Amino acid sequence: MLISPCVRNCCLDQQDCCLGCGRFLTEILQWQQLSEQQQHLIIEQAKQRQNARQPAFMHPAATPSEQS
Repeated sequence: MLISPCVRNCCLDQQDCCLGCGRFLTEILQWQQLSEQQQHLIIEQAKQRQNARQPAFMHPAATPSEQS
């Protein structure tokens, strides 16, 4: 089993997609029961969702802030 990609700062959008980790609520709830292969697939899909999301709508916890 893979470590959950949760960033412990959940906030769901209108499609029940977490702005923190990019997973859908159903994927979050099923995480423990999924095979490692399914978890890998979800992580890749979540990354794609995060990359497709406009930066203005990104949750602050989704990307590390730059330190000045």
